[in-house]
Amino acid sequence: MGQNATLDEQMLHLKLDGWCVVENVIPADEVEGVRESVLASTLKHQRSDAPAQIGHRTGLINYNQSFAPYLITPHFLDVIEAALGSPVRVSFTSAMINYSGNARGNLHADWPFNQHNAGHIPAPYPDIVAHLTTLWMLSPYTPENGATIIVPGSHRMETNPSADSCSHDENDPYPTETQVSGAAGSVLVMDSRMWHAAGANRTEEARVAMAIRFAPWWLNLNGLRPGSGERARLMKTTGLNENEVEAVRKEVYAGLPPAVKPLFEHWVEH
Repeated sequence: MGQNATLDEQMLHLKLDGWCVVENVIPADEVEGVRESVLASTLKHQRSDAPAQIGHRTGLINYNQSFAPYLITPHFLDVIEAALGSPVRVSFTSAMINYSGNARGNLHADWPFNQHNAGHIPAPYPDIVAHLTTLWMLSPYTPENGATIIVPGSHRMETNPSADSCSHDENDPYPTETQVSGAAGSVLVMDSRMWHAAGANRTEEARVAMAIRFAPWWLNLNGLRPGSGERARLMKTTGLNENEVEAVRKEVYAGLPPAVKPLFEHWVEH
């Protein structure tokens, strides 16, 4: 389901199955430049705690802004706003590179539904769209190069494999799981409750992607803020760790296209 799908069709797919693919968010003649830019930034600023054969850089917007103009591509942003309401906010920007030979990941749901995080919505979950994960295919997504594994419909389950209440082991494949293929420049949009995992890259080429997550205006993000008292209390109370999303640097924010700035204005450093 791509650019030519109607918004109603995409929203129905998102509601029933928990995901849809929006094609040509980054035009075919422009995606290579973004891919090479994100790859170079990730190599330069690689997180030291990234898993083996994975390139990872959180807070990507501070290190690379080549993708920023595409965040407001109309046929993409329409889907995000239809699902979450308006205005929406970007909560995470991360580069994710699966190098040749990376292992399959574990099945999980994303923040705030991952029960391993200090700030999480406890299972059983209310049936509400509270957060969206978008995976930007800067390389083509294929089963051979580690395309994301999803369990369609799992966003309507009351739990996920990160919870003790879930009977399915996070390391075991799920009977109805599938891999999402797509052309470079496409974006997989999924409810953050969706059970998903990284696929194993069996090719010789790196698979380059970004995870950009979106929150509605009403979702509390303060537990992700570096140095916040709320984040410290959550970790102390639960005994769990929490993601830390670094603030957008003032000079980075100043250089963003005017129409993109509202997506990040809530997270600019003080």
